[in-house]
Amino acid sequence: MRLPALNEQAGWRYFTFFYLYLMQGIPAGFALTAIANYLVGKGLASQQVGSFVAIVGIPWILQFVWGPLIDRYQYSVIGHRKHWVLLTQLVAFLASLTLLLVQQPEKQLVLMSVVFFTHSIFASIQDASVDAIAIFIVPEQERGRVNAFMRGGFLLGIAFGSAVLSTVLHRWGFTTAVWVQSLSLLLFTILTFFIKLDQHDPLLPSKATAKRPLNEGAHNPSLSHLFRELFRGMTVAPSLRSFGVIALVYLCLSIFIRSFSYHIIHVLKWPDQEVSVLQGSWGSLLTFCVIVGGGVLSDRVGARRLQIWVMWSIGLFLLVLCSLSFLWVHREVTTSGLILWNFVDPLFSVACFPILMSLCRPLVEGSQFTAYMAFINFCDVIGSYVSGWALNWVKAPLLGLLCAGLILGSVIALQVMRSRRLSLADA
Repeated sequence: MRLPALNEQAGWRYFTFFYLYLMQGIPAGFALTAIANYLVGKGLASQQVGSFVAIVGIPWILQFVWGPLIDRYQYSVIGHRKHWVLLTQLVAFLASLTLLLVQQPEKQLVLMSVVFFTHSIFASIQDASVDAIAIFIVPEQERGRVNAFMRGGFLLGIAFGSAVLSTVLHRWGFTTAVWVQSLSLLLFTILTFFIKLDQHDPLLPSKATAKRPLNEGAHNPSLSHLFRELFRGMTVAPSLRSFGVIALVYLCLSIFIRSFSYHIIHVLKWPDQEVSVLQGSWGSLLTFCVIVGGGVLSDRVGARRLQIWVMWSIGLFLLVLCSLSFLWVHREVTTSGLILWNFVDPLFSVACFPILMSLCRPLVEGSQFTAYMAFINFCDVIGSYVSGWALNWVKAPLLGLLCAGLILGSVIALQVMRSRRLSLADA
């Protein structure tokens, strides 16, 4: 059967980027939710859990290193950047198998951290390659919907990694959970092998394809050109303003959810598996539908307008939830907070990622978007570390209120700046 190429059919693009992000979400949910909550349930200190999360996230900060390398060697006979995706998927699968060396996660925290760190290196390179392909091949009028499928896939992957693998971990042990994760990654790697960006791309290189010239206009740019264009793209005033607000929101989201989860398990004494299931599975299908709807809305009303709406919603949600922290002892209140939180990060990403894509310059789109993602991941890592440290001094509700204040202050400042620019433009 002849499968369509990614540059031929929108539906095929939606499916491909959906499953590529689903693949990335599974290990993320397993490590950052299922394992992190499991460690809290085993009595490890908040600093230890926060440090584990930070170590797993460090390679995602280094994405700005992978971006120029990927863009420097972006063309190959099997497809534009496809060689990077396929190679890193294969190595990430092998790294996942290495987790079989861990028998007791709470007692082998250092070894487990090193293995997850290694896996994250190759997973982050894969992520950077996929993002670069998306910017290169997806028409601008589809970017909202494609980002919705990407974030939706990531959400469902996290749901599988956190809820399903948490259940497997508690019922059948860590080794079984690792096997389930590894075989899932292998299945998606095999699927990627058969994906074509263009119908003329072969599945495997050969002597004939090695001698075939690249498409007209296709070339691997020099490193000096890459860094020059990357610096220009990252330092212009609109880019700095737009990304600064987005990074601050992601930092606040990370600080709150880590402190909220720790409070529920450590203070309210909820079983860690129950928290993982609520964070990962409950309402995932509904959330996915909402995200896809958000992607369609982003393409229709504009990503910048949607960003304002989402930031107001997040800030007010945190303000109300943390102001009512005295009600967290009631399970229905806390459960509702966790369920509604499942909508926050995906919707904000659907609103903001098309904005970041629009800021990327030609030929360095992989490097620039990857740099943005690296800073966002850095915000997540710093947020995990800060929450682990801050919980020794303040309570989770106060951290949440501080985050709400920062987000609401940012959206007000963003609206004021945009109003001034429109007034100047009219004048």
